[in-house]
Amino acid sequence: MAAFVADEVAQFKQSLEKRRQLLLEEIRDELARSGEQHYVDLAGRVPDLGDASVADMLADLGAAMADRQVIEVRAIEAALNRLAAGDYGVCVDCGADIPFDRLQAYPTAERCISCQSIHELAYAHEGHPTL
Repeated sequence: MAAFVADEVAQFKQSLEKRRQLLLEEIRDELARSGEQHYVDLAGRVPDLGDASVADMLADLGAAMADRQVIEVRAIEAALNRLAAGDYGVCVDCGADIPFDRLQAYPTAERCISCQSIHELAYAHEGHPTL
């Protein structure tokens, strides 16, 4: 683990757990709303194609937001696992310490800035559909 004092480790852990709890609540709320929306759609309350298109777009947007939140929860859980294992704050690629300021701004960071830049260049198009 990077050279952090116990208070800093506790602060990171508390911040990560708080964010995870908030995201889980948002996911539950989004799933509840999407369930209600699907009921409205099944009940046939969408009067025309324009309204149906907007309803579909809103449902897709809600699903995309929930997906983003699930991805963030997974990143938080990975960071908490690194904390428990003593690997938090250490770059997964080069093994260098991740600066404290970076972890404060982005607590789930698993790479130093240099390795993250290389990673983003190497995987720039991954997961981005093109026409």
